[in-house]
Amino acid sequence: MFELIIFGTIGLVVLVVGIILLNFGATWLRAYVSGAKVTIIQLVQLQLRKIPIKRIVDSRINAIKSGIQVSIDDLSSHFLAGGNVEMIISALINAQKANIDLVFDQACAIDLATKGTTKNVVDAVQTSVNPQVIDCPPSEGTKRSIDAVAKDGIVIKARARVTVRTNLTSFVGGATEDTIVARVGEGIVSSIGSEQSYKDVLENPDRISKNVLAKGLDSNTAFEILSIDIADVDVGENVGAKLQAEQAESNKLVAQAQAEVRRAAAVAQEQEMIARVAEMQAKVVEAESQVPLAMAEAFRDGNLGIMDYYRMKNLAADTDMRSKIAGGDDEQKS
Repeated sequence: MFELIIFGTIGLVVLVVGIILLNFGATWLRAYVSGAKVTIIQLVQLQLRKIPIKRIVDSRINAIKSGIQVSIDDLSSHFLAGGNVEMIISALINAQKANIDLVFDQACAIDLATKGTTKNVVDAVQTSVNPQVIDCPPSEGTKRSIDAVAKDGIVIKARARVTVRTNLTSFVGGATEDTIVARVGEGIVSSIGSEQSYKDVLENPDRISKNVLAKGLDSNTAFEILSIDIADVDVGENVGAKLQAEQAESNKLVAQAQAEVRRAAAVAQEQEMIARVAEMQAKVVEAESQVPLAMAEAFRDGNLGIMDYYRMKNLAADTDMRSKIAGGDDEQKS
């Protein structure tokens, strides 16, 4: 009975070892002969953690063959974090061959940072090796040029081509291409705006690129600007003259409005004077209407006699005759 238990235990051990060798033997052997040794226990752990063994082992083999030391634990941890282990190893190999200082942790950070975007860590390394050109403004956008106004009021339409390469040290958390385009556009507008005449811009367009490049626009971005080249410069409309014409038209309308105000005030004052004249005439008529009453009162009180009244009437008639005679003489002379 004891011997049966021993044989059963041995058989169970042999069975377990056989299953392990069947599942992991080829992978272990491939890693062993490639110089990227891995233990059976590590393979079992990967299986239990539901990590694709072939992807992890093959990636480590490629890394070891290229002289990059990376462990199974490092690769499995990056896989569990949602990273792409094959792309990480490819990026490290490319960086090593291009003599670019890129460590495993930094490559993992870039891989995770670009997850879900059109970029990846291999592209970042490739752009660092082979610089890319960014159009400013972008060719796929609706805006065809960057418009700026020189001090003489003439619009300058410019297009630039920015040559950049990836700055791996600030790639994670650094600003993207859109920031580069925006900063370069702002620099071009500022540089053109500081020129006295549009002719200066046309004569020396390279002055714009030098001024913009000297501003250090690539700070805190994922790129390093190598050069800024002005690809095209055109002359636009005379904005200064247009603004002056609009200002003159505005001033004319203001002057017309002020003149209309003064005219309305004068008309109002004229009407007020006419009303006052009518008021004075009414007072004169009122005063004249009191004369007969006063004369009647004087008759009743005995202050005015009938002869005095006739003398006054004669005097008035004589004055009226003299006035008519004098008026007739003036008319004959005229």
